[in-house]
Amino acid sequence: MARPISTSKRDNEKKRESKRLEKLKRKEERKTNNNKGAALEDMLAYVDENGQITSTPPPPTDKKDDVELEDIVISTPKKDHSQEEEAYQGRVEFFNESKGYGFIKDMNSVRKYFFHISAAPKNIKEGSVVRFDLERGKRDLNAVNIKLEA
Repeated sequence: MARPISTSKRDNEKKRESKRLEKLKRKEERKTNNNKGAALEDMLAYVDENGQITSTPPPPTDKKDDVELEDIVISTPKKDHSQEEEAYQGRVEFFNESKGYGFIKDMNSVRKYFFHISAAPKNIKEGSVVRFDLERGKRDLNAVNIKLEA
C-alpha cells in the first residue's frame, strides 16, 4: 500500500490561495465577456405574414385601418331580456323532510342542485319529477321555483 504524501500547512495554504486567485480570474473574465454582448437589434426576431421567423423587420405599410368610434366596445354587452332562462327538468334524488332540504338531479346532465323546502311545493318527495330554475347560492347554484310535473 502506498502511503499518502504528507504536505505541510504552508503548502495547503498556497494551494487554497492559488484556487482563490483562479476563481477571481474566471469571475473577471465572465464580467468582461458579458459586456461585449451583441446589440439589441441583433437579438430581435420578427414574424412575417406567413408566420416565418426572420431577422429583418417587416416593410412599413401606408395602409391604416380606420376604426369607427361606434365599433369600440368598452364593456360587456347587456343581457337581452328576450333570452329568458329555460326551466330545467330533474328528479328529486334526496329529500330530508325534518331538516327541510334536498337535492335535485338534472335530467340533461349529471349535476345535482341543492334546494330548500321554502322553494318547493309542500307535497314534494324523493323520486318526484320536477321543473325548476337555478339561482346563485352561497356555495353553488341552487334550485328555486320548483314545480311538480304531472
